[in-house]
Amino acid sequence: MPTTPPSATTPVFALPRPFLWLGGFLAFTLLWDLSGLDMAVMRAVGSPQGFALRHDWLLERVLHDGLHKTMVAAFVLLCGWALWPRAHLPRRERVAVLALAVLSLLAVNLVKYNSLTSCPWELEAFGRNARWVSHWAWGQADGGTGRCFPGGHASSGFAFLALCLPWLLPPEGVQRRRVVGLRWLAAALGVGLLSGVVQTLRGAHFPSHTMWTLLICASVSLAGWQFVRSHLGTAKARARLGE
Repeated sequence: MPTTPPSATTPVFALPRPFLWLGGFLAFTLLWDLSGLDMAVMRAVGSPQGFALRHDWLLERVLHDGLHKTMVAAFVLLCGWALWPRAHLPRRERVAVLALAVLSLLAVNLVKYNSLTSCPWELEAFGRNARWVSHWAWGQADGGTGRCFPGGHASSGFAFLALCLPWLLPPEGVQRRRVVGLRWLAAALGVGLLSGVVQTLRGAHFPSHTMWTLLICASVSLAGWQFVRSHLGTAKARARLGE
């Protein structure tokens, strides 16, 4: 009796590998939140007198202010690339990348705007007046200014995660050089993590703030790109059928 070769079978639903990585990182972040390591890290870089590196020239002027301005310029270039008449990628994909970057920034800032969590440098443990309240205690004020969760500056790098997806997860039937996508992935992660580490050393953010920023940006980018891919595949199938 003839059987269908395993290679010819198509699963009803196959979870893309990036979503598995995302799920693993979500589990790690949740465990980090439960561990109490946030405060341990901040006590290691701060003291009851505050954070000695808060106004360090290299961290504040170069790796905070300077890097932020650089990423604003990079975003302007991304807008130009997305709208340029001629480029290697189809315009629909480039516009989708830009849209996902914007949505990532909006998602982070939406959470941040509604958060009552204050920055570490406002806490009593570091010489100020706010008390520590978990960012899971949504709606519970800590006596500080709030709006410090998740990390905003880290999103200036992590928002560019969408830029790697046309190469790492191209539309069905399209072959592209994965190394290009991996380079964009490394750049986006590198800038985001650098921004997060700088803010932690200055006392502006707990490490978990950067982790949640990465999770938000990656989730928006991956979910949005999967939606775009499905529509691109449908459009190509219709074109082949002459519809």
